Amino acid sequence: MSISLTVPNHEKKVLLHSCCAPCSGEIMQSLQSIGVKYTVFFYNPNIHPKNEYEIRKQENIRFAEKHKIPFIDADYDPDNWFTRTKGLEYEPERGQRCTACFDMRLERSALYAHEHGFKIFTSSLGISRWKNMQQVNECGERAANRYTDLTYWTHNWRKQGGSQRMLEIAKQEQFYSQEYCGCIYSLRDTNQWRIQQGREPIQLKQYRYYAHKN
Repeated sequence: MSISLTVPNHEKKVLLHSCCAPCSGEIMQSLQSIGVKYTVFFYNPNIHPKNEYEIRKQENIRFAEKHKIPFIDADYDPDNWFTRTKGLEYEPERGQRCTACFDMRLERSALYAHEHGFKIFTSSLGISRWKNMQQVNECGERAANRYTDLTYWTHNWRKQGGSQRMLEIAKQEQFYSQEYCGCIYSLRDTNQWRIQQGREPIQLKQYRYYAHKN
C-alpha cells in the first residue's frame, strides 16, 4: 500500500476513535504503513441493542489484536446517549441527532486524548459514504477546541483509494456485516424503508455471530 499521508504537525502519536472495524480497518493499516503509533478508542453508546454493540466491538478488538494495536474500551453508555439525543428521535440521517451523537462520542475521545498525552485525534466516522464528512469534522474540531493542546485531524480517509481499500479489507477479514448505522432510530428507519421496498426487516444477530462464522 502506497499512500501520501502526513499527520498534522508531523506528530507520531494519534488517538483513533473507531466506530467499527469495517470503517477503521483501512485507517488502521494506513497509519501503520507510515509508522505512526496509534491507539484505538472505542466509544459508541449509540449502538443498539447491546448484542449488536458487543458484536461490533469484538470485531474491532479482534482486528486490533491481530495488528498488536492498543485498544481502549470506553464501554457502553446508552442512558447518557438517550439523554443527549432526547427530542431528536425523528431527525433524519445526517440531521441534528447525528450531530449530537458525533459531538458526544468525539467529546469523550478528545477528553481521553487530552488526559493521555495525545495531541492529535481523528475518527473513522467520516470514511463511510453514509456519513456527512463535513458534519463529522465540525464535531471533531469543536471537541478539540475544548483543549489548547489538541487538534482534530480532518483528513479525508475516502481519498487515494481509501473507500475501496475499506471494502477490500472488510471482505478479507470477513468482518461482521452491519445492516444499519447503529442507533435504535436508524434501525427503525432502515426497517421502515426495507418494508416499503418489500424486503424483510433486519434480523438482529446474537452475540458472537460474525461474518466469518463457518
